[in-house]
Amino acid sequence: MSNERAATVERKTKETAIAITLNLDGAGNADIATGVPILDHLLSHVAVHGLFDLHIRATGDLDIDAHHTTEDGHAYVPMDEALALVAIDLSGRAYAVIDAPFAAPMIGALPASLIAHFFESLATHARMNLHAKIFYGRDDHHKAEAMFKALGRALAMAVAFDARRVGIASTKGTL
Repeated sequence: MSNERAATVERKTKETAIAITLNLDGAGNADIATGVPILDHLLSHVAVHGLFDLHIRATGDLDIDAHHTTEDGHAYVPMDEALALVAIDLSGRAYAVIDAPFAAPMIGALPASLIAHFFESLATHARMNLHAKIFYGRDDHHKAEAMFKALGRALAMAVAFDARRVGIASTKGTL
């Protein structure tokens, strides 16, 4: 398969420098360095479970906090005692509903509140409708990991080719 469904995006602000290369038709390779180890770990699940090749280099003002680095189909996925659902529609309409309670304020070095912020920012900038829910779990790391695995699998389903379809899956004919 060619790299027609691959892109590189770079963004530089006073607070961050981010370069992302995403190949939707990859093999699940992840090369991620955000400066926030738990975020690197969680994003690697998107690549592995979505079978995307994902290369991310992000630097930010982490001396302040992780907020600026973080901002930039459906699948139920368990992770041990935790269960999460992510459902997406690549409709061109940005909207996010996130129901993800975490017990502790931090997951590793990442403020737990930034998990929802990441999903909301992704929905906004990818112009997708995204719903994410954690049904239950005791370990916040497991709950977050289940969400990111579900995101990878939901994205894989949403971008999968269907040989029966000609054109875009929209009654409007456009996204």
